[in-house]
Order: sequence, then structure tokens, then C-alpha cells
Amino acid sequence: MTNLKKDLYALCVNYVKARIETAKQAIDDAQQSASEETKSSAGDKYETGREMMQQETDRNQAQLNEANKLLIALNQINVDITSPSAAPGSLVITDNGKFYLSVSAGALNLNGEGYFAVSPASPIGGKLLGRTIGDEFDLNGKNYKVKEVI
Repeated sequence: MTNLKKDLYALCVNYVKARIETAKQAIDDAQQSASEETKSSAGDKYETGREMMQQETDRNQAQLNEANKLLIALNQINVDITSPSAAPGSLVITDNGKFYLSVSAGALNLNGEGYFAVSPASPIGGKLLGRTIGDEFDLNGKNYKVKEVI
């Protein structure tokens, strides 16, 4: 089962690295567009275009910063440790889904099986933290029973 957690971890790392690369490329594109913008006789148009490119760069920089935080959170997970209670890095199997406590990467597909990568800070992640086999909890009117913690 440790290999399963390692594979889920690798999927999360790939997800975060893809987000980082996308944000970096968008920043580069916006900066290139801003530098290619030429001053026209209608100065306002030039300034408006440059300001829009700056806003785009700022937005993508914020996304890059967030993705880097996710990578830091992932780097703090030790996939080789197992615990009887759910903690970051745990795979929690419930009667309503399989949840990998790591970062919010959404639905993951591994060997034809569906998993959800969730952050401990998310509503479901917060409910899962500290749970052990047999524990039950409700979230948004849905009941969950923990079958296994890996």
C-alpha cells in the first residue's frame, strides 16, 4: 500500500509542477506582450494595454506563489509513514470515497481507481484529520464512515 501512496504523491507533485509551469509561462507571455506594446499617438491606449498586461502578470504571479506553497506542503509529507489516525500523507478510504490528505489537487485516477487529493485545511480534509477506522462524520448532509487509514 505504500506504493499506492507514493503514486498518489507523485500525481500531486506533477499536478503542482504543471500549475507552476503554466503560471510561469503566462507571466512570461504577459511580460513579452507588455514589452512589445508600442506607444501609439493615442497614449491612453498604450497605457491601458500596459496596465492590463501588468494586472495579468500580477494575477499569474499570485497563482505561481500559491502553487509554490502547495509544493512546500507536499515536501513536508513523508509517504513512508503510516499512522492509525488520518494525518497529512494518509490515504483515507471511506464508504463515500477515497481521500489522499495532501493538497487540493482534485480528482486523481490511478490504475482505474478514483481518488480525491484534498488539503487538510479543506472542509473534508478537516473532517478526516485524526479519524481512525470505524469513525463516522457528516459533511454537507452526507454521512461518511472510515473503512481504512493507510
